[in-house]
Amino acid sequence: MTSTPSYWAVIPAAGVGRRMGSATPKQYLELAGRTVIEQTLALFVTDARIAGVVVALDPTDRFWPATLYADHPRVMRADGGAERCHSVANALQLLAARARPTDWVLVHDAARPCLRHADLTHLIETLRDDPVGGLLGIPVRDTMKRVAEQDRVVATLDRSALWHAYTPQMFRLGMLKDALSAALAAQALVTDEAAAIERSGLAPRLVEGHADNIKITRAEDLPLARFFLEQQGRVS
Repeated sequence: MTSTPSYWAVIPAAGVGRRMGSATPKQYLELAGRTVIEQTLALFVTDARIAGVVVALDPTDRFWPATLYADHPRVMRADGGAERCHSVANALQLLAARARPTDWVLVHDAARPCLRHADLTHLIETLRDDPVGGLLGIPVRDTMKRVAEQDRVVATLDRSALWHAYTPQMFRLGMLKDALSAALAAQALVTDEAAAIERSGLAPRLVEGHADNIKITRAEDLPLARFFLEQQGRVS
């Protein structure tokens, strides 16, 4: 009898967030009474479906020990790497000693604290029997342009087949670990997990979520994230 796969979360959080214009990495900035990463982790740590969470951190990170989840029994720490793909690969290597290749891994940006619990559930329920896996996203609504030199427009793209790629991105541990290893061996610095899966010849499924699952990149994103958390009832 085949056992039911477990679900694990991986949170790459080794970046420094240069575009924020702050000496503090963006994942440690204050957001509605907590740090950004604490708001992000809360959704996964309190979800009974998630067997454990691996946070990939810069080995010299001095902020993490002061966070709420630094010593949490369901949270593990892995060393981050130069790029997101290296951080995720390190986290998967750590997980491989605890999880099965058929277990699901949900990789989520540390700087996306506004993920709705309903969207997390929708992703898991939609993909639980999928042969490949997939990711949250939303269809593109704006007109999209392709530019060349000096930012001159050279084409207007057909947006009917375009989506914004969000996280979590959900794939089987063994499949994702192999795909990322192959990408790194080819020196392909993929910017998300779906791209690694695509390189292996598979087609991830896009699952529609909500546009408030924003990634905090610039200072003006913080008050917007607070507003979204308030709308979700996650600010006391």
